[in-house]
Amino acid sequence: MASTVQHPRPRPLTVGFDLDMTLIDSRPGIAAAYRALSAETGVPIDVDLVVSRIGPPLETELAHWFPADEVDAVADRYRALYPDHAIGPSTALAGARESVAAVRALGGRAIVVTAKHQPNAKLHLAHLGIGPDAVIGWLWAEAKGEALREHGAQVYVGDHTGDVRGARAAGALSVAVTTGPCDAAELREAGADVVLKDLTGFPAWLAAFEADRTA
Repeated sequence: MASTVQHPRPRPLTVGFDLDMTLIDSRPGIAAAYRALSAETGVPIDVDLVVSRIGPPLETELAHWFPADEVDAVADRYRALYPDHAIGPSTALAGARESVAAVRALGGRAIVVTAKHQPNAKLHLAHLGIGPDAVIGWLWAEAKGEALREHGAQVYVGDHTGDVRGARAAGALSVAVTTGPCDAAELREAGADVVLKDLTGFPAWLAAFEADRTA
């Protein structure tokens, strides 16, 4: 009598997404929030420079403009100003809604793992009608790997080399998009497994990935 080999069923699909410059173009909103902060504090801030390097934690950016002993308090004030200034001007990037929907269409879970203040991240997503299954904030680079592992993510999608490092820390496949401050060469050098121009190509890539994973 022939024996049958039982293969373990693959884990349910879970895909993590970064927020700023991966799912949303937050540059206009962040610029508006920094202008408000500059006007309130009287400290000149080069807003164009700020939005050219979105990705790392807020405190890292503020340290370029404020003394170290003021950064934490100024960060709190920026986060308080943020909802009134940054949510409305920010837009969904091409393919963002379709990419989250593609995960769901395959029976998977979509999560957002971001360095942004979690309540403000949720405001962005609600305003733009993007509804992930979970939103985890306050994590940057390798620390993102903690949340990705906790949620069992097989894939993490981001625009920054820090996102690539987060995916690798979690043992997840790194899919990088060139909609943020890092170009394709930088992302590949950091270890990205897949580099896409933007999220419009992600649903087709994900369908092929999931077909191979479950074959």
